[in-house]
This record gives sequence, C-alpha cells and structure tokens, in this order.
Amino acid sequence: MRWACILLPHLAMDGVLRGCAEPDAARVLISGPSQRRVLHAVNPAAAALGLKAGQSLVTAQALATGFEIHPYEPDAQSEWHRFLAAWAYQFSSQVSLQYAQSLIIEIEHSLALFGPWPKFEARLRQELDALGFRHRIALAPNPVAARALANVRDGLSVDEAGLAALLGQLPVARAGFGASASAAFARMGIRTVKQLQGLPRASINRRFAPDVLRQLDALLGERAFVLQPYQPPDVFELRIELGYEVESSQALLFPLRRLTSDLAAFLAGRDGSVQRFALLLEHEDRPTTTLEIGLLAAERDASLLFEIARSRLEQAKIPAPVRQFGLRADQLPAFVPEHRELFDTRPQQSMPWEQLRERLRARLGDQSVHGLRVHADHRPEYAWRGEAAPAAGPTTNSLPSPARPGWLLRTPQPWPGASPELLSAPERIESGWWDGDDVRRDYYRVSTRFGQQAWAWREVGGEGGFMLQGWFA
Repeated sequence: MRWACILLPHLAMDGVLRGCAEPDAARVLISGPSQRRVLHAVNPAAAALGLKAGQSLVTAQALATGFEIHPYEPDAQSEWHRFLAAWAYQFSSQVSLQYAQSLIIEIEHSLALFGPWPKFEARLRQELDALGFRHRIALAPNPVAARALANVRDGLSVDEAGLAALLGQLPVARAGFGASASAAFARMGIRTVKQLQGLPRASINRRFAPDVLRQLDALLGERAFVLQPYQPPDVFELRIELGYEVESSQALLFPLRRLTSDLAAFLAGRDGSVQRFALLLEHEDRPTTTLEIGLLAAERDASLLFEIARSRLEQAKIPAPVRQFGLRADQLPAFVPEHRELFDTRPQQSMPWEQLRERLRARLGDQSVHGLRVHADHRPEYAWRGEAAPAAGPTTNSLPSPARPGWLLRTPQPWPGASPELLSAPERIESGWWDGDDVRRDYYRVSTRFGQQAWAWREVGGEGGFMLQGWFA
C-alpha cells in the first residue's frame, strides 16, 4: 500500500486567514496566560516585520506596529482539521487524523480513479490552495514513514525499494521519536536513523522506553501500524467569528462565499448533496436569526449554493448587527448526478434547467416559480394544478386524448366576431355536480378567419354563443 501525508504546518493561522477579507495584512495568533502573552503563530506579512513564533507580545509590539492580533483557539484548529479530513474523504475511504496537523491518506486504491501520483498530487495541491491551506505532501509505503518524510521536504516520494536508503539519511530529530528521546540521541552523537539502526537493539530497549523501538520498526515498515480511521459526520456546521458588528447583508457576502464553498467541499468528500440548509446570524443581545433555505432538488455545486443563499440573504431583514455568521445542514442525501447524453450539444454558456429554476426561486420567491401537474378532472380549468417540486405521476406531457391545447385561458372569454369554423365533432363534458360548479358543455376544435386554431365551447343544446377556452400552437 502507499500512503500520502498532508502536513498542515500553519493550520491554525490559515483557519483564521480564511475568515479575513484582507488575508495579506500582518496578523499574529497569541496564546499563554494573560500575564505573559506570546506569539503562537505569525503569517508571512507579520514575519516580514521581524515577528516570529515564541516572542512575547510585548517584544512584538516593540518591534513593529500595525499588525492584527487574534487569539489562538485549539478547538477551532481541531475543527479545521476535521473539515479537511471530510474534504480528503472524497479521495480515499482510509483517512486518519491520528497525527496532529496532518492528514494520512491511503492512495493505492485511488490511483485507478484519479490517475498516476503526479496528477493526483497536483489535484490535491490545487484544491488545498483553493481552500486556503498551506501544506507539504510526502508519499511512502507506510503512514509513519510518510509522516516523517513530510517533516524533511515537500514533494518527497519513495517506494518500497528506496525506503530504507532514504530513511537512513533522515535526521533522528525529525523521525517522530519524541523530544526527550531525540535530545538523548543528540547527546550520544546519534544524528541519523542509519546511526540509530547501528546500535544494539537490546541496548536501546534498556536505555529508552519501548516506544522508541516500536517507532523505529514502524518507520521502516517492519511493524504494523494501526491507524484510527476517520468517519465523516452526518451534519455540517461551521461558524465564522466576524470580529466586528455587521449591519449590512453586503458585508456578509465574503464569509457567505467561504461557508458555501466549504459546504460544497464537505459534500464532495462524503459524495453527498444538500436540499435544505440554514444560515445562522448571531447577535449580541438578541436570539439568533435563522434563514431557512430549501431547494427543489439536492445540489452540491458551490456557485449555485452561494447564489441561492445570497439572494435569500439580500431579501432578508437583519434585525440587529451580526457578530457571528454560520451555516448548518443536517439533511445530506446521496448525490445523484444529472443525466446527460454522451454527446451533449448544450452550449457552454447556457445554464442547466435545475440551476436556472433554483436561481429564479431565490430571486422571485418560492411561490413565483412552480411546475404543472395533471389533475384527474374533466373540466379544463380544474385539470391541472401548480406544484412546488416535481413528483412521480402523469405530467403535462402525458395528457389523455383527445388532445388539449397548450394554452388555456384563466377564464373562458366570449368568442370575438362571427361564429368560428368547426374542425371537429363536439366533445361533451358534463361534470362538477359535487362541488357546486357543474358544467354541461360541448367542446370543439375551431378555426378563426386568420387560420388560428382554438378550443371553444357552447352550452349543451346550442344555447348561447361560443366561449373561447384556449389556443392550439
């Protein structure tokens, strides 16, 4: 088997930067007790000012000004770790979060689907860049070696034949032995794994904890290493701390795009879709405002989800300034891809009907866009009904014979001018006695003096004039 390790050395900082409208500004994460705050992480702009992790906040403020301070939140870092595991689940069913700030993925069984490793690796990097997470990737025959090699250099790839030679050059300090064992090896003059292998195993076992030999054997692939598998959750929920009060829906569009793109990545990981989700607008001294968004069909396209959510958000009234913005989806059905012909002649710039329907509903309202459904009633004005979503059963394309016109008037109108030319024998409709709207009519297919064909009726017995009911195409 072949295992890829995706190391995320700046996970906490990248998680913060994703929620910032200006991620290139100098920013630092701080941790530690209130008496002595220290820099936990810095972004490249802050590093250019001379700031670095481990400095005290007082020293950093003496060296530079104009950088923004964010608290380091371990829980938020764990949330991003799990989010990326859900994203990686689309590439392999064996994903593990066992190593901090790392993803371990088994890729041997995925190469047939995603192509050879260079192509597969390029796709991983492209999607991670789009999500906004810096990374290093290494490939090895076992997960322990992949994790250790990711510490050394980005892009390393080794097979079973070359593993021992490459690991022999690996510094002991980066081989995952722990701080105390690595320090002891350094005092002994042991710098590489090859030098460590040259020591008697009995001597290592006597002087160090058993974990050292277990780690060495797992690193070389001589001992099985059991990974704890990751299972994606059944609910997606993500919140963004805005850091300031937002009163306009326009100012929420940037975090909204991030939330919907993260939802799409989560759905792709579990091969799912979403038909209903909610936007959560949290206020300072008021209950959370919830905007429910329902779709006619399950979707997972990021741009479509953003457009629909944006339209609903722009139409909503925000009762108070927003401090936190979130998205929650707990109905995640399996994704059913759209059926298309092998040679699709649809122009590239056109939009599929499903996406157009959802965008029209989002802009015009749920009641403004609906489908038509045949209803079992002989009276033309009652023979169809509007419906919000497609359902199984007869449609307007399966009308019973005799044929009905495609355009029915809302209410019948008196025939204009002289009597029309009759093109068919009468079709008698006698119905509606049960609801008080009884009709007894003879319907004809008729022609006007301009050659148009229409559907008209008159009362049984020929009483009264003709009434226009609809037009044939």
